[in-house]
Amino acid sequence: MSLKNILIGCTAVCALSVAKAEPLALANLAAAGPLAKAQVPNLEYHDAYQPKVGADLNEQILRIPVDASGSVTLETTIFKPDGPGPFPMVVFNHGKIQGDPREQARSRPIAFAREFVRRGYVVVAPNREGFAGSGGTYQQEGCDVERNGIAQADDVAAAIDYMSKQAYVDARHIVVAGSSHGGLTTMAYGVNAAPGVHGLINFSGGLRQDACTGWQRNLTQAFETYGEHTQAPSLWLYGDNDSVWSPALSAQMYAAYAAHGARAQMVDFGAYKNDAHRLVVDRDGVPIWWPAVEAFLARIGMPTSVQYRVDEPSMPKASGYAALDAVNAVPFLDASGRAGYENFLKQYPTRAFAVSDSGAWSWAEGGDNPMALAIQNCEKEGAGACHLYAVNDKVVWNGGHGVAQASADAPATGGDGDGDGTSHELASR
Repeated sequence: MSLKNILIGCTAVCALSVAKAEPLALANLAAAGPLAKAQVPNLEYHDAYQPKVGADLNEQILRIPVDASGSVTLETTIFKPDGPGPFPMVVFNHGKIQGDPREQARSRPIAFAREFVRRGYVVVAPNREGFAGSGGTYQQEGCDVERNGIAQADDVAAAIDYMSKQAYVDARHIVVAGSSHGGLTTMAYGVNAAPGVHGLINFSGGLRQDACTGWQRNLTQAFETYGEHTQAPSLWLYGDNDSVWSPALSAQMYAAYAAHGARAQMVDFGAYKNDAHRLVVDRDGVPIWWPAVEAFLARIGMPTSVQYRVDEPSMPKASGYAALDAVNAVPFLDASGRAGYENFLKQYPTRAFAVSDSGAWSWAEGGDNPMALAIQNCEKEGAGACHLYAVNDKVVWNGGHGVAQASADAPATGGDGDGDGTSHELASR
């Protein structure tokens, strides 16, 4: 796994430059062999003497009015440091699932938010109109991708205008980011960005419309229009094994955006797990995207130093109950459950397997806290309390008393992803 290419956007008369970057040591992630052997390095924060922010990152949910009438509001998740501020702000724009956007979970990009809160930022994650618990109606705009992005950007503008008036927000220091459909929305917002917006960050952005003839051309042209009218610099992060965009299409979108002189940089981070589209909402992905984002923030005059110590989900200790691959040692499972555990063993870290004494089971992989997700999904089977049996590469079961829950629980409502369904994988019975 490596950071493969860096493409620097320049004026239309100069060629795109290609440079090699130092490898990010995500050992064996793209190598052949069992998926479970993928290892993810940790970032070093040196934060032992910094003030502590709780594991919930002071999470709260606001209703942000779309306009002065207040008749339509956006369900918005806020994460922030302790204290009165004012703090710089980063806005995160979610993706879009297939089907009814109202069925989408509340945007809760906690792996993304944790990195910014520890550096003193307020993180704002609005659900746009028609998504999750927000009011209004999703603005599809037919096959016109350009208009779709601008319509979505209107909600981002409303959220930024509202939050900029809060006493704890430094409206002079704002960054706007987004993933998938939210990445397209972010770049569309750049056309009329607020004066305090220093930069835009696009994680695998776009809008795929297979039912529309020439959707790739429509998408590329939309990015070209945005780039022609945007002043703020932008960072683009795309991977080679993205399930939505081919590498060729990603390069075309970026080239079109940069064709008229937009200040942009594209980072091709190679392959990530089984789908590069999930990078930003996966805790394991942080060491991949943060170095590029940190360098970008520094260039545009935004803070990057660690200001707070933030708790990560704590890992339970190995119990020594059995070997990880001893399928028959897992208690309470029938043949279906044993097959589920064998499937769990093939997953990437970070992962967790939970079981109940009635035979219910669940595994989860990726996202921010698969331990809590595995327990929650297991208990949805209505079979009583579930406990962790294995986490990552360790058995944590204590002979009848497994670990009951993770220290930083996932929410009862909402997700830990960007809303496009790529945040984690899970299975259960």
